[in-house]
Amino acid sequence: MIGFSRWGVVPGGRLCYTMILHDLFDEIAMRTAEIARVQEYLRKAFNNNRIAVPPPMKADAPVEVYIGDEFVGVLHRDDDEGEVSYTFMMTILDMDLPPLPEL
Repeated sequence: MIGFSRWGVVPGGRLCYTMILHDLFDEIAMRTAEIARVQEYLRKAFNNNRIAVPPPMKADAPVEVYIGDEFVGVLHRDDDEGEVSYTFMMTILDMDLPPLPEL
C-alpha cells in the first residue's frame, strides 16, 4: 500500500491526522463499477431509465437510489465468503400512500 498522510484541522478547531492509501482509491473505483452494474439491473428490472444510483461523495457514505430527483432508498453490498449480493432498501412513508378506502 502506497499512500500519504498529513495533519489537518477539522471544523471546531480539532487537530486530526489523515492517511490516504492507494488501495482505498482502488476500492472506490471498483465500487463505482459495481454501482453502475446495479443501476443497469434496477433500470431493466423496473423498466425505468429514470433510476439513478450515483456513486457516493465519501467512501463511507451510503449508496443512494433515486428516481429522477426523488430519493427512494439505499443500496447495501454484502460479501459473504466471496459471494457478493446487493440489497435495495426502500422506505415508504404512510403520508405518501393513497388514502384507505372507506368501509
